[in-house]
Amino acid sequence: MTDLEETFSERTLGFSIPSRDARGRLVRLDSTVDEILSAHAYPPPIANLLAEALVLTALIGSLFKDDGSQVTMQAQTETGAVNLFVCDYRAGALRGYVDFDADALAELGANPTLYALFGKAYLALTFDMTDGRGRSQGIVPLEGDSLARACEGYFVQSEQLPTLIRTSVTNGPQGSRAAGMLVQHLADGEEGRERLHVRLDHPEWEHVAVMAGSLRHDELLDPALSLEAIVWRLFHEEEEVRVTRGAPVTRGCRCTAEHYQSVLTRFPESERQEMRDEDGMIVVDCAFCSRKFPIAA
Repeated sequence: MTDLEETFSERTLGFSIPSRDARGRLVRLDSTVDEILSAHAYPPPIANLLAEALVLTALIGSLFKDDGSQVTMQAQTETGAVNLFVCDYRAGALRGYVDFDADALAELGANPTLYALFGKAYLALTFDMTDGRGRSQGIVPLEGDSLARACEGYFVQSEQLPTLIRTSVTNGPQGSRAAGMLVQHLADGEEGRERLHVRLDHPEWEHVAVMAGSLRHDELLDPALSLEAIVWRLFHEEEEVRVTRGAPVTRGCRCTAEHYQSVLTRFPESERQEMRDEDGMIVVDCAFCSRKFPIAA
């Protein structure tokens, strides 16, 4: 590929290694993650958490082959400083927010662990497919030292797909940037053969995992290093690597006055009356982008 065709940010990049039965995705978010985070004055631990969640949601969502499908990642707890976080991705449109207890967060110090933020919690991934498969959901314990580790656990437990995920986040005076890579070994699909996860060893995946695991955090975020160049550095010795540019990634909050008007019509008039303010308006506050919509419902 020429330099003009290389992908540096705001777009996913897919790749596959046929001889190793492996596939992967890369994404780097600059202005997109900064725009999403700027909708709320998140303290650093929450901004880092949401930035990583946005990268993971984009990586997982980019695995879809059809543009209309959506993945939603969320976790909710009653014992941690974070009450709820939600992210979703559909056809390159990405959004997310975190609801947290500021007083509880302040007691945790500057660099709280994932367990300190959530306590005992569960990670849910919901897939809304437009190819006839409908909706499905997987729920796993929110364990490990990062959301990336929890997502690896999801793929192993729920999908039986060995998966390696790397993420990197930075927040500073010049804004926020986040990036990530997801690599998976595809399970054997032929009837009568053992699925990959029940074997004692799988050397093809072990090789891919070692090479992918050598990726450094600074390489993921290096603005001078294209996503194609990262794939080349990791896997240039393979006999064939297929690379596909994915959809551009943008902030994708889908809130509109028309949407909220439609939602409010589903409530009985008695409930809508209780929602109205002194001017007779129902003001809807979008949690994702912090916009307020006064609706004359």
